[in-house]
Parts: sequence; C-alpha cells; structure tokens
Amino acid sequence: QGQVIRAREVAALFGPARSSLHQKTMGIDITAGGRQKKRERLAKTENPYILLLCKLYKFLARRTDSKFNKVIYKRLNMSAKNRPPLSLSKLDKFMKSKDGKVAVVVGTVTDDKRMFEVPKLSVCALRFTEAARARIVKAGGECLTFDKLAMRSPLGKGTVLLRGPVKSREAERHFGRAPGVPNSKTAPYVRSKGRKFEKARGRRKSRGFKV
Repeated sequence: QGQVIRAREVAALFGPARSSLHQKTMGIDITAGGRQKKRERLAKTENPYILLLCKLYKFLARRTDSKFNKVIYKRLNMSAKNRPPLSLSKLDKFMKSKDGKVAVVVGTVTDDKRMFEVPKLSVCALRFTEAARARIVKAGGECLTFDKLAMRSPLGKGTVLLRGPVKSREAERHFGRAPGVPNSKTAPYVRSKGRKFEKARGRRKSRGFKV
C-alpha cells in the first residue's frame, strides 16, 4: 500500500508538467510558416483580360512541357513594377538578326522619338502606346495579343522573350548604401539639386573632403 501511495504522489508531481510540455510542442501553424511551401504570387489586378490570360497560360503551363509558357504565366502574375515598359529602340536592338521571329514582351511597348526609322517587326505585348502601334503597323509589322500568340505558337517556338529594364525606375537610384558612406553611389532625397542643398562638407573637394 505504501508503494501505491508513493506512485500516486510521483504521478501527481510529474503529471501536469509532462502534459504542459506536450501542449507546448504539439502541432505547427500551417499557414504562418509550417507546411505551406509553395507561395505562388497571383495577380492582384481586377482587369478581366489579364485574369483570362493568366487562366489560359496556367492551363498551357500545366498541359505542355514548354518552359516558355511557365515564364509567361509567372510574368503575367507579377506586379506592375516588375513588368517594366520596353521602347521601340530597345526592341530594334534586341531583334537584329532575328528575322521571322516574334518579340514577346509581358508589359507595355512604348515609342522612342529618337528613333527615325522603325524596321518591320512582329511584336506581342500586353499593351502598345498609340504612337508605338502606329509606327509598327506603318513599317509593315504586326502587333499581337497573347491569346493570338497562344493560337499561333502554343509552345513558344519562333519567339524571342524580352523584358524591360526593371532597375531603371527613378526610385531605384535611392536604394542601397546610405548616401555619404564611402563608395556609395546612392542618390539622397534632396529638395532641390543646387549649390545650397547637401553640397557642403563631404560632397565637394573645396569643402573639406569629397566622398
């Protein structure tokens, strides 16, 4: 009887501690950071045409082995910042010696007034500015939409996938190491770019030193 009483005392001492320990280590938060490994970015736009294109290229990416379709689907779901515009001059540069191929841009194709002659180009893009579309058509080229491209080239054969300069936004100039730190090329946020504005010590040789 004494041994039974002692066993009960031990159980009373260690029982709650063990149960609380189990409660602490039990389970994982599945949505916060647990088993959910695939974090796919989906388009947040309400534009029905882009959402339909996402649906179309999701189907093509799943049902074909083409990496082209997977890339198009991924880029269609990107934010506007990651779908930068591409100018006609850059299109001309990238499409040299690629006759008979279709340039594909998941973004906007814009005009470039510095370019006097536009060559004959076949371009597929999400959007064309009015001037860019007029110049491409006038040169004998064609402006395609992505649903037409899917009909013409469902696997992406005979295409050249292009992308605009993502880091060319004005905001990107201010990102990086702090302005004024040695070897920093980051532009400071200044009210005006004049002699009186952040041009003293550390910014000019004549004022102590220049970083």
